[in-house]
Amino acid sequence: MSSATKRGTKISDEDSHAPDQRFVEVCRVMMPDDANNSGNTHGGVILKMIEEAGAIITTRHCNKHRDPSSTQEPCITVLCRVERTEFLKPMFIGEVAQLHAEITYTSIHSLEVQVFVWAENILNGTKRLTNKATLWYVPLSLMATPSPNAVIPKVPKIEYPYPEAEEEGRQRYLQQKHEREQLNKLARTYSYDITEVDHLRTSGVMPHSVPYSQSNLVHLVGPSDCAAHGYCKGGVTMKFMDECAGIVARRHCRTQVVTAALDATDFHVPVEKGSVLFLTGRATFTSAKSMEIEVLVDVEHVFGGQSRKQRAVDAFLTFVSLGPHQKPLPIPPLKVHSAGEKRRFQEGKLRYEARKAKRNNGVKSTLEKQNKVDESNIPQASDSVEPTIDSVEPASDSIEQATGSV
Repeated sequence: MSSATKRGTKISDEDSHAPDQRFVEVCRVMMPDDANNSGNTHGGVILKMIEEAGAIITTRHCNKHRDPSSTQEPCITVLCRVERTEFLKPMFIGEVAQLHAEITYTSIHSLEVQVFVWAENILNGTKRLTNKATLWYVPLSLMATPSPNAVIPKVPKIEYPYPEAEEEGRQRYLQQKHEREQLNKLARTYSYDITEVDHLRTSGVMPHSVPYSQSNLVHLVGPSDCAAHGYCKGGVTMKFMDECAGIVARRHCRTQVVTAALDATDFHVPVEKGSVLFLTGRATFTSAKSMEIEVLVDVEHVFGGQSRKQRAVDAFLTFVSLGPHQKPLPIPPLKVHSAGEKRRFQEGKLRYEARKAKRNNGVKSTLEKQNKVDESNIPQASDSVEPTIDSVEPASDSIEQATGSV
């Protein structure tokens, strides 16, 4: 007789395989393989765990709530957008990462997932909030008809915890769409012109310059990188992006560096198993205490006797420099020389000022609303955290048009 039966609890076979569909909880002990050179958990590891938790809950929802009377096919969800994600506090090796992922809004073709991450010290029982993230997923078909990996026409609607929750989610959905449209109005210099390429290859390489710290990574996408649909998981790509940006930051600062934030990021095209990822990281802007790094990810499709490259994803990450006692150090000013570098620096300054203004406004708004929040609806942690807000940086592609994860 099971312990549950002894206690008088009746659990059927169906119940034992029916987890709560509202959220998912994921726990994992941080091991030495998860560490960066500072001894903290690698930011890319945390990003990967966040994405995996979101993929689990959204795939479960879309398949659990399929209409039996319809011809809707089994599906798996893929990441199409990540809102700006702040790294609030470090997570150390030996601590337990606890992730709470919950679907908070569904549109016709996409799902919003909010993820909270805590670090638990199991030796003394303390717990602190380290990350909050908002992700958007779209479901893709796993069947061959009408076509494999086509976006499912309709996402099952969730049951909202209170009457106003759906409207609040809709406003968040419209807000991030508006902010993506606003970004399209801002100038952004992506590519090097031919004079800049020559500059990178010749005598312009000096400490604290753009070419001095530039980093390039190449990765062949294998089976372990992919989900069931045969495409590379978004969390895997974000981990590579964090590693690429971390190399740039370390070369520039010559100190220990850690990820402070990932700006809102859109995934433009799916990356098939067997494709080759090319990542380029370069410094774009430095302030007194942080530096912005742009990472460009291109995918080369090498099937069918043809080779073609596409821009899969591009993102901005913010890093800070740490001293011997984990205290922030000043960032060496970035030396820009070419016209393109100067344009990117000014564009980065505008983004930096926009983030700073939005963070200040967000904290003010959070403080004003603090007394109105029902804390019973928020996953609890024992330690208090300074008020923050998940900033949304606009991006060019629409969620409704996204068709896959990188």
